[in-house]
Amino acid sequence: MEPIAKSGLFYPNNIARIYLQAMEEVMGKNGLNAILNLAGLPHLLDNYPPNNLNREFDFADYSALNGALEEMYGARGGRGLALRAGRASFAQGLRHFGALAGAGDLAFKVLPLGTKLKIGIPAMAKIFSQVSDQKSTVSETPTEFYYTMKPCPVCWGRKSDKPMCHAGAGLLAEGLRWLSGGHEFRVQESKCVGCGDEACVLIVQKQPVA
Repeated sequence: MEPIAKSGLFYPNNIARIYLQAMEEVMGKNGLNAILNLAGLPHLLDNYPPNNLNREFDFADYSALNGALEEMYGARGGRGLALRAGRASFAQGLRHFGALAGAGDLAFKVLPLGTKLKIGIPAMAKIFSQVSDQKSTVSETPTEFYYTMKPCPVCWGRKSDKPMCHAGAGLLAEGLRWLSGGHEFRVQESKCVGCGDEACVLIVQKQPVA
């Protein structure tokens, strides 16, 4: 796999740690070790980043992890694993972050579904904008939310003819499931920097999947 030049943009250590733990949960220790070697990140073998908010995990390394998934398992298999790892990373720890911490409270749980999404999706975006160099914004139409990431760590330094930020889509889908009290939502990437677009855009349908 071609090495990706360091970006000088960072995730906090614990978000990277949560993602690595999620990948291990999804593909097992040996599978993850093979991915780390292929991604050129052997220093992370049995040595995950510390559990702190220091911005020290380069976007290039996060992208390399996702690129290695695709290289090892093919486009389709890599996509499925990245979606699952993204979901597991939200379930494992990201729901306890700042702006989302109150979403488990009873006062939030009794809100109408539309209100939960209106509050919850921007809260997720705000976390990433605050703790990392991934700037996330949310806009909406009557039927959809648009979740924009720029710069995006998932595809940093990689090129593709199809959108490839599957880890981000999985994380957002699991976040929506948790915020909504168990509903599944269709999350689709419509634009991707890796395809030459200005930003990475995930479209969320406001109506849950029946």
